[in-house]
Amino acid sequence: MPTILIGFKPGVLSDVQLDQVREAAPDMRLVVTPDRDEMAAVIADVEIATGLAPGPLLVTAPRLCWFQAWGAGVDWVLRHPRATERGFILTNTSGIHPIQMTEHVLALLLAFARRLPDAMRAQTQRTWRHMENAEVFELAGKTLLLVGLGAIGQHTAQVAAALGMQVVGVRRAELEPVPGAARVAGIEALAELLPGADFVLLLVPLTPGTFHLIGERELRLMRPGAYLINVGRGGLVDEAALIHALREGWIAGAGLDVFEREPLPADSPLWEMPNVIITGHYGGVSPAYDDRAFEVFLDNLRRYRAGQPLWNVVDKRLGY
Repeated sequence: MPTILIGFKPGVLSDVQLDQVREAAPDMRLVVTPDRDEMAAVIADVEIATGLAPGPLLVTAPRLCWFQAWGAGVDWVLRHPRATERGFILTNTSGIHPIQMTEHVLALLLAFARRLPDAMRAQTQRTWRHMENAEVFELAGKTLLLVGLGAIGQHTAQVAAALGMQVVGVRRAELEPVPGAARVAGIEALAELLPGADFVLLLVPLTPGTFHLIGERELRLMRPGAYLINVGRGGLVDEAALIHALREGWIAGAGLDVFEREPLPADSPLWEMPNVIITGHYGGVSPAYDDRAFEVFLDNLRRYRAGQPLWNVVDKRLGY
């Protein structure tokens, strides 16, 4: 029987939401499980899948027509060449992350501006740490270089501009104006723009073309007082070069939510660097996340059943 596989443990989606899936596809069996063995038992009949279904299992599904990824990043497909060869449609949840991601970025910017890591270290030591004028700075008047102007980048541009920051955006194509951005340039202008940025924020997907987008050359182009913020994918940054840059003072610091290896190994020098803020890849996390993602899936399910084009279709060969 044609099957919809939802790779979540019971309770992630409510009974009401599951009933909406059944209503949209009454002639299909619905299987909800996070267990790989249970997934494997029905994989031969899976036509539609979503949730946390593992890539290696999906590429073996002979009847799979559509997979709705529960996140925006789908660079995993590039690690499974068979997935690019298979004919199933891949969609993601691009568009549901701007609020929480922008707030996460803003938290990192403000943490550096107001020296919050130093204050929190002093707090754990019960030490009164008064900051001097020269130790803190204001975001207003600083230049934010946004590398990536999708939904998250566009929302961040508006919020940063509202705080008085000078926003410059870099994107691969479509160089039309973006609200909040004083300038929008092509990715080929990155080297030209790096020396003028106080913050460099990475928001692009990880593809063969963006792997190690920021390496030694780019880090040396940044000013000594600048900060690198990466909430995109760890592979965008040459981590060894970044560690060297932080040690040598090429840049002032880094706010990192993503890493080349996750979890970040316990022996990584990044853990002990006072000019680094580490968050455990939760920039996109929000209490509203699953509800927002479900709405994308449900809308696409209805469109799929009606033979209409789906939203957020990913080019599996490009990875975005």
